[in-house]
Amino acid sequence: MAIDMLLFEYRKPEEKFFEEYDTSCFNIRFFNEVLNETTVETIPEEVLENITVISVFIDSIVNEAVLKKFKNLRVVAARSTGVDHIDIDYCRKNHIAVTNVQNYGATTVAQYTFALILALIRKVIPANLYMKNKEKNGCHHFLGRDLKALTLGVVGTGAIGGSVCQLGSDFGMKLLAYDLVPKEELIVKAGVKYVDMPELLEQADVISIHVPYVNDNFNMFSMPMFEKMKRVPYFINTSRGELVNLRDLKEALDKKLIAGAALDVLTCESFTFRCEEYCPAAEICQAECFDELKIVEQIVNYDNVIITPHIAYETQEAIDYILATSMNSIRDFLKGGNSNRVI
Repeated sequence: MAIDMLLFEYRKPEEKFFEEYDTSCFNIRFFNEVLNETTVETIPEEVLENITVISVFIDSIVNEAVLKKFKNLRVVAARSTGVDHIDIDYCRKNHIAVTNVQNYGATTVAQYTFALILALIRKVIPANLYMKNKEKNGCHHFLGRDLKALTLGVVGTGAIGGSVCQLGSDFGMKLLAYDLVPKEELIVKAGVKYVDMPELLEQADVISIHVPYVNDNFNMFSMPMFEKMKRVPYFINTSRGELVNLRDLKEALDKKLIAGAALDVLTCESFTFRCEEYCPAAEICQAECFDELKIVEQIVNYDNVIITPHIAYETQEAIDYILATSMNSIRDFLKGGNSNRVI
C-alpha cells in the first residue's frame, strides 16, 4: 500500500527530480505553500488523518499546534540541515521521527561564498551598474585586491567551512580558522592555522562565517566583535542571519570598521526576502522584522554591500541531492532504519 505523504514548499527546480524518481510506493501531494498554523487549516480532515510523512523546507513552522493536526504522522522530513523550525520535543514525546540533510552545501555554498568574496573585493556589482548607466558621469575607479595577498579568516570549519578553506588555499590566500574542534586534514592539506577568535578578528582581511545557529550564539557578531576587526576586513555570511546583529553591522559599515559585507542570509528571511508572499498583513510580522527590513533597504544600496535572498545552496545538483537524501531517509525509516535521523 502506498504511503500518504505531503510535501510543502514545492518549487519549480524540484520538479525535475520527481519526474525521474520512482515514487510508486508513495502517494505524494505537493504544496507550493509553507506549512504553518494557517495553511494546515486548509487541508481536509480526512487527508490529515491518513498522512504518514510530511516534508518541509526552511520557511515552514512545524510547531505543536501543526503537528497535532496529523493523527498518524510518523516522519517529518526536513529538506535542510537545520531543524529549529520543527518542534523536536513534541516529535520526541510522540514518537515521530525527524530526518534532515547534512552537507548538501559543502561544495555549492562554498563556491557561492567565494563568488561573494570576489564580487566584493573586485567591485563587480558597482562596475556593472556603472556600465549599465547610459549617462556615465566622471571617471570611476574600481580598484580591487589580489586574493593571494589577503588573509582569509573562517569561523567554523565543518563541511562548508572546510570547503571554503580549501578554495582559499587554491587562491593562494593565507588561512586562519576558528573552531572548537580543529580539523587536522585542513591543517595538512590546506595550510590552515587555527587561532582563537581575537587573533582571527585582528589578522583577517576577509571573515566568513560557517557555524550553525544555536540559541547561545544569537548575534554572535555585533559591535564588540566588529570593533576588534583591526584590518578593516570584508565580512561574509552565508550561514544564518541570526548570527549577526544587522543594526551593528550597518554601524560598522558606516564607521568604516569593515570594508564591505556580503549577506545571503538574514534573521527575518520570510519577511525581508519574500514579504508579499508570506506577510500580506503587516500585523502578522514581528516588529523586529520591520526594523531589519528598514536596515536592509538602506544598506543594500551601499556600493560595498551585497545582499542575496538565501540562494547559496541553489544549484540543481544540490537540490537533487537534498531530495534524494530526504526520500531515501524516509524509505529507510519505514524499513526500520535510522539514516539521517535527528531523533
